[in-house]
Amino acid sequence: MTRLELKNHQVWRDLNEILENLDANTLVQEHLDQCDYQVCGYWDEQDEYYETITLPINLEAELISSSIGITHKERFLQLKFSLIADATDNIKSASRQGQKIGELVIIYDENLEFIDENWLLDVDSPLLVK
Repeated sequence: MTRLELKNHQVWRDLNEILENLDANTLVQEHLDQCDYQVCGYWDEQDEYYETITLPINLEAELISSSIGITHKERFLQLKFSLIADATDNIKSASRQGQKIGELVIIYDENLEFIDENWLLDVDSPLLVK
């Protein structure tokens, strides 16, 4: 019997290289710029509807997970980001503390073109305008 192990396969090394060189902040900033820092038609975990939620401009993103998906016709990359806002309203200091305001999942096709998004926001955060 042949044993196949993917952990040493070139596709994983290539994907790791891509993810290590990926600028998470740039991807998220481009996405936020396109949506004008607004999430429209958001349903929270308690099924409360928000027509528009405005995000703070001073967001930073941290890549927290990634996955690839393959169907018969499509291949896609799913990236999950933690969204951290500067609670000091853009004041830069050594003791600056960021506040996590939610997560964003962005799905890209094999050409790194946007397919879909999924938001999980802390709607109780004072940094979000509802």
